[in-house]
Amino acid sequence: MIRKTITTISIAALMLPMILVAQNKIGFVQSDRIRAEYEEFKDAEAQLQLEYRQVNAQYNMMVVELDSIKQAFETQRLMSSPEWRKEKETEIASREATIQKFQVTMVGPEGELYRRQAQLEFDILSKVKRAVDKVAATKSIDFILDGSTSLLYGNPTHDLTDDVLFELRKYNISDKKEAKPEN
Repeated sequence: MIRKTITTISIAALMLPMILVAQNKIGFVQSDRIRAEYEEFKDAEAQLQLEYRQVNAQYNMMVVELDSIKQAFETQRLMSSPEWRKEKETEIASREATIQKFQVTMVGPEGELYRRQAQLEFDILSKVKRAVDKVAATKSIDFILDGSTSLLYGNPTHDLTDDVLFELRKYNISDKKEAKPEN
């Protein structure tokens, strides 16, 4: 009797997940493909690269100026008065602190570029989430997984990446229409 009860419970425990999964519709998207094919990701990355190059050019210019001041100081140091040396040392220390503060403010972990990147990613990922939600609602999908991170195999019939990209492109078209002023 106990053996029969254990066997029945074991079979029920094994069958329960299959029954639950059979009732749910599951799909997946390839987020790396969305990142590669969705224009807004590319535009945001290009914009961030441009901003980074501008900040880097400004930083390099500050370093070159500092180097020239240091070099001039070294060549004139021995022939100068102690007051002048003290003034130049203070100026050099001030410029070094300014450069370091600029670097932390712009490219540090709490810097301007980091915040800009996070904001752009948040805006784009919000659109992706909205598109995924729309596809899930339209196709009555219960679960949508990210196939780029942990999916070893997925039946291509359950790949919803094209549908999500289609939704995202629809948002871009409607955004452009709203941005144009009507005559």
